[in-house]
Amino acid sequence: MGTIDLHLPVEPVMPKRKDYRIGCIGSGFIMRDCHLVAYRDAGFNPYAISSRTFDNAKAAAELRQIPVVYRTWEELIGDPRIEILDIAIPPDRQLEVVRRAVKQDHIKGILCQKPLAMNARDAHEIVELCEGAGIKIAVNSNMRYDQSMRALKTILDRGYLGEPVLATIEMRAIPHWQEFLHTYSHIEILNMGIHHIDIFRYLFGDPEKITAVARRDPRTPFPHIDGITQYTFHYANELLATSLDDVWAWPGEGAEKDLYIKWRVEGLDGMAQGTIGWPSYPERTPSTLEFTTKQSPNQWYRPLWNGVWFPDAFQGTMAQLLRAVETDSEPEIGGRDNLRSLALVDACYKSISEQRTVALTEIESQYSAYTFEGGMQP
Repeated sequence: MGTIDLHLPVEPVMPKRKDYRIGCIGSGFIMRDCHLVAYRDAGFNPYAISSRTFDNAKAAAELRQIPVVYRTWEELIGDPRIEILDIAIPPDRQLEVVRRAVKQDHIKGILCQKPLAMNARDAHEIVELCEGAGIKIAVNSNMRYDQSMRALKTILDRGYLGEPVLATIEMRAIPHWQEFLHTYSHIEILNMGIHHIDIFRYLFGDPEKITAVARRDPRTPFPHIDGITQYTFHYANELLATSLDDVWAWPGEGAEKDLYIKWRVEGLDGMAQGTIGWPSYPERTPSTLEFTTKQSPNQWYRPLWNGVWFPDAFQGTMAQLLRAVETDSEPEIGGRDNLRSLALVDACYKSISEQRTVALTEIESQYSAYTFEGGMQP
């Protein structure tokens, strides 16, 4: 019988310096109630804010004790005291902001929202611009800092489950589709499923092939391809990782809602399963994890923590960027790495469109003007 180490670190590693002056662009829910709450709890320094509407920016600043408010994001970017840029606006506008930000010598790091862009070309340009300017770029793929996912990653790395055989995510949730998405036909995989796509990469790496199917969500009136989706990643070692994303999540009128995210990983030597607490927001509901392993037969382990995905995970996404700036290293969730997640999103849509399994190499060759390893090819 082996010894099971139940020290499963779920808290992010913090930078030595926490007082980098952060300029925040956007004052909606994600910024006001997630980023800024998490930053204050972590001891970070949100120094200035701007928004599309000045009154909203001013209200967020007063609520979260931010000393400087700008009328435009252009004015904010021009403030030489700002060292870190935190962008929380619709992703189809991020490239415009980054193009101006990379011209400012005082900006050392940029945290972008996910998806990084609404298409691969714009995403590549964002990464190239930041790398060319020597600015650290990170992507707010915050599910990587959900506490159950951090613990699961440690369990996998320690070999408690042995070689993974099957991984599943089942989501029943009703998201709010932002107004800007109404002009796009790709919604669920690019804006919700990308969490699960990125977490499969975090846990298991890149797959060889992808199979995806989708149908429209009856609740969503604007034209779209993917409302309810299922996508499966095929790995070289035969691991299957699959997610069912149900944003219809019936019931109808008068019925009790049953919203949740469940996950499960089965390996040759053990099994882990749990839940993500996010569908209960704003109630603080920690995610859960339980696992069993052949190394300690007939025993279930159920670690506990007080943190929750929203808003606590947002400490981690900023912390990893600040550490990268501090140590002149690549962020854990760097822009270059995130291009791989976007490639898998594109593979899902290609699979849906062509009704077949798609090799990841097809997507890489589709954007042959770019390389995933170091910039644009000649």
